Amino acid sequence: MAENNVPIAPCSVSRAQSSIVNSPTVPKSQKGENALPLKNTADYNDQDWMQYALVLADKAEAVGEIPVGAVLVKSNEVIAEGWNLSILEHNACAHAEIIAITNAGKVLENYRLIDCTLYVTLEPCPMCAGALVHARIKRLVYGAGDYKTGAAGSVFDLVRNEHLNHQIEVTSGIYAEQCATKISDFFRRRRKEKKALKQANKGDKDNV
Repeated sequence: MAENNVPIAPCSVSRAQSSIVNSPTVPKSQKGENALPLKNTADYNDQDWMQYALVLADKAEAVGEIPVGAVLVKSNEVIAEGWNLSILEHNACAHAEIIAITNAGKVLENYRLIDCTLYVTLEPCPMCAGALVHARIKRLVYGAGDYKTGAAGSVFDLVRNEHLNHQIEVTSGIYAEQCATKISDFFRRRRKEKKALKQANKGDKDNV
């Protein structure tokens, strides 16, 4: 995995995805490339968009990140994408949701993402849930629930908290098993790799 030693401001647009904000033409999600071949997206439903987000999760996994992907949609058209880049960017804020809504703000030239829907493979954490509320997105659709830190109904419910000045419509469980399996497989593989490395290091010490 390539290292990048140039610091970035917290929650800023990722360099790896900066092409999104530099391309005002369709498709706005990626310049010259899309996560999925886009048919007429007017026909897309929640399942189609979650499949799109799963492909973005693969982009995160390909660079050693936790495989979470997010796509922000308005009127059934892609506005922006995001996938986890916290490790690569050395930035705790670089979650898929944060990157997607940051890129969307640049595209729409407004941080208020009115009438937008965010599709994400994993239930947002408290940080991301708070950002989604501030961004005024209309609807959140997620795949797998996060029963440790989920903030859209599983542990907390920040996105529908009546004490806040905005509430978000929530749909959960779209391809939940597929989304959850992708993450559990990632961590299972990473534990196996760490165990193998530990054993290899132990063997090297024994041979000294």
